[in-house]
Amino acid sequence: MKEGKGFLPLWIQDGFVKLLNPLINLFIKWKINPNTFTVWGFIFSFLAAIVIMNNPELIRLGGALIIMGGICDILDGKVARATNRTTKFGALFDSVIDRYSEMVMFFAVAVYYVKLDNYLFSIVTIIAFGGATMVSYVRARAESLGLSAKVGIMQRPERVVLVGVTALFHPFLLKIGIWAIAILANYTAIQRLIYVYKESKSTTSKEE
Repeated sequence: MKEGKGFLPLWIQDGFVKLLNPLINLFIKWKINPNTFTVWGFIFSFLAAIVIMNNPELIRLGGALIIMGGICDILDGKVARATNRTTKFGALFDSVIDRYSEMVMFFAVAVYYVKLDNYLFSIVTIIAFGGATMVSYVRARAESLGLSAKVGIMQRPERVVLVGVTALFHPFLLKIGIWAIAILANYTAIQRLIYVYKESKSTTSKEE
């Protein structure tokens, strides 16, 4: 199991980042604080949540706003590393805001399905959010123990892309996306748990 291997192929991730490079270089030139993009990422997610919860017919607009929030999440890391402005607090701030962004995103989708009287998918959305939370928790807990757990097929970028893109294109695709996250996010949490178990066994063997 290789670290960083996710649902989205690397060539798609790298290709999208290359498209953003002119924008990234411009923000670097303007010396914009990376935390600014972190905050804007949350603002876009929050606006998406308001749109989705207040008017289910605007689900596509909500999807577009979620994608914008995801782009901001890419920008903050790229700008921070390119300008050598990475700090421990910045990393923590980014992680915390990311969690809040995901929380409002999944909450909005759950409310969206409640308003459509589709209680099954509101439950599936809650399960998806639970899986997303566990994916982050397993990594954070592993790293606090001095271990690594960046593996998994359904990491945060994949979750944001699935919700944003499927909502943007068609409500039916959103259902597929939510089911995929509900299954694969929980699977990823288990993937990380197994990976950490093997890593800890390997570390113990080397020490012996």
